Amino acid sequence: MTDARRYFALPSPFAMKRGGELHGARVAYETWGELSLAHDNAILILTGLSPSAHAASNAEDPSPGWWEAMIGPGKAIDTDRWFVICVNSLGSDKGSTCAASINPATGEPYRLDFPELSLEDVANAAHAAVSGLGIGQLACLIGCSMGGMSALAYMVLHPGSVRAHISVDTAPQAQPFAIAIRSLQREAIRLDPHWNNGHYDHEHYPEAGMSIARKLGVITYRSAMEWNGRFARIRLDPERRDDNPFGLEFEVESYLEGHAQRFVHTFDPNSYLYLSRASDWFDIAEYGNGSVMEGLKRIHIQKAMVIGVSTDILFPLEQQEQIADGLRAAGAEVEFVALDSPQGHDAFLVDIPNYSRAIGGFLGQL
Repeated sequence: MTDARRYFALPSPFAMKRGGELHGARVAYETWGELSLAHDNAILILTGLSPSAHAASNAEDPSPGWWEAMIGPGKAIDTDRWFVICVNSLGSDKGSTCAASINPATGEPYRLDFPELSLEDVANAAHAAVSGLGIGQLACLIGCSMGGMSALAYMVLHPGSVRAHISVDTAPQAQPFAIAIRSLQREAIRLDPHWNNGHYDHEHYPEAGMSIARKLGVITYRSAMEWNGRFARIRLDPERRDDNPFGLEFEVESYLEGHAQRFVHTFDPNSYLYLSRASDWFDIAEYGNGSVMEGLKRIHIQKAMVIGVSTDILFPLEQQEQIADGLRAAGAEVEFVALDSPQGHDAFLVDIPNYSRAIGGFLGQL
């Protein structure tokens, strides 16, 4: 299996919103389909906090991507028609320059010397990569979760660069509940002795902190309805229980433990901290004199679809309605889709039939 990632070298120096700059930085991306001669069929996907640019399988890397069921010939995002790009966020360790990358000034990893990261930096890096591919205007920009916030930044910072937008389970600003959860996740990592103020290695990795952070995330990514339906109060068989005092006893605890163990050592803890805080900082109201609505009204596109889930506790449905109202007030033709999927925030990764119907239907009209 080969690596399908390509790399775009960012302008050097690359200025960061909150101060500082990067030298010799890059972002990783993957593509599917063919770019038209007029360069007018490009779709950009911006991801959540942890996914890589490998959104779907392709000839170079046939392994399933994180949105495998959504992207491909004849699928909702039809690669027979569209040229699809997925950019790994600046600050992520999945190929883009991040806190784990080598600082050219020192020859050592940046660690906490990495400049403060904002989602505006993520957006500007993605825009630079798209421009580097010779694309002046995207046919559609799709943003999922954290990527939806990055997408809003992309459109407000680069007017005229997007014709249509699909907003998926996101928010125009971080709300207190989301900030509180991410704060606990960061605290779990920072309080792990192996984190060592950012100076860890593979042998001394903050596994316990990353495990707790992941468990907290998974709890918020799904809904109480789904937890009840899948696990109820089912206890583990005696041979599967943890003999330690207060150890694993219920099925739901075992599920969270399995999820956490699959995640640790696959993501750089410092990168996790930087992207998490960047999500807290984002607020479209900064571009509207303190008003979310006025900030959204600075985004000028032709059409948009805003999708939300009634069971999403991390990015509540009212925040999706807020985005739809703001884009509509700015003059866009907006379709608002409220789904009742029981899976909560993760529904866009799981409830493929409903999301495919909505997204495929919208793209079919462009």
